[in-house]
Amino acid sequence: MENFNQTLPKRFILIGLSTIPHVQVIGFLLFLVMYIMTLVGNCLLLITVRTSPKLHTPMYFFLSNLSFIDISLSSTVAPVILMNTLSIDTSISVGGCVFQMFCYLVLGVAECVLLSVMAYDRFVAICRPLYYSSIMNMRFCIILALIPWIVGFINASIHVPLTWRLPFCRSHHVNHFFCEVPPFLRLSCIDPWLNEIAIYVSAVSIVMCCFLLTLISYIFIISSILRIRSSRVRHAVFSTCFSHLIVVSLYYGTLLSIYLHPPSSHSAEKDRIASVLYTVATPMLNPIIYSIRNKDVKKCIITNTKKIVMALSMPISPLSPNYRPRC
Repeated sequence: MENFNQTLPKRFILIGLSTIPHVQVIGFLLFLVMYIMTLVGNCLLLITVRTSPKLHTPMYFFLSNLSFIDISLSSTVAPVILMNTLSIDTSISVGGCVFQMFCYLVLGVAECVLLSVMAYDRFVAICRPLYYSSIMNMRFCIILALIPWIVGFINASIHVPLTWRLPFCRSHHVNHFFCEVPPFLRLSCIDPWLNEIAIYVSAVSIVMCCFLLTLISYIFIISSILRIRSSRVRHAVFSTCFSHLIVVSLYYGTLLSIYLHPPSSHSAEKDRIASVLYTVATPMLNPIIYSIRNKDVKKCIITNTKKIVMALSMPISPLSPNYRPRC
């Protein structure tokens, strides 16, 4: 323990997007726009599902959970990147780094598991339509919504203590935008073999299992869709799943590229690009993908937006209870 305390810096230095001033400004503006779009898009989707009785179904219940996770995941990472891009001091305390790493691991795994839950919901809706209401009742939906958070919490509770047991004697400069596990393994002055095993176990037991469950669900879904004789009905049914397929492809494509090969062989540059994709870009794209491909969501968003614009543009009558005379 004494040796560990001597090798653990009080603060770690995170790299910014660039050391070139004009590139810093461009990077800052780009990340700021992406973060604002993430917040606006996901919040609008949450409000739409909440205020539209037509969308009070299991499918949109899980979509609301996905939006909440996307907002939280992006807010865990994006503000730190924005501050470090233009700030001279890009350091972060050990406590702040541990907290960010823990939240990031919980939310990342929770989104992974939730995508599988959403695939199962589509499987029941398309392959077992007569039993959908009885299977996907409110109690079962709440249990399915809690499972991603439980799995994410257990995963983070394993990886964070394993990472911070390592002595970081090589450097206190982290070659990454935020506190993620792989860059810290490269700072250790001992072989992080246990951490590598834990990453592989998590990748196989959580990521690959969720991916396979999603894949199996869609094999049954596609086979059921192909048996539909009407091309119009077939297209309508497939359109309800296509948005989810795009989101799954974006998420797993970047996630598996990082965690399914040894940390020692990681390219720091590729890791940073992939991390930005699934922590900032994917949460921004998710509400756009679901809104564009889903007529119900699109219609409700347009209706709610018109109501908000009308409410803001409508002058307040003196007879209104919200009217306050000016002094």
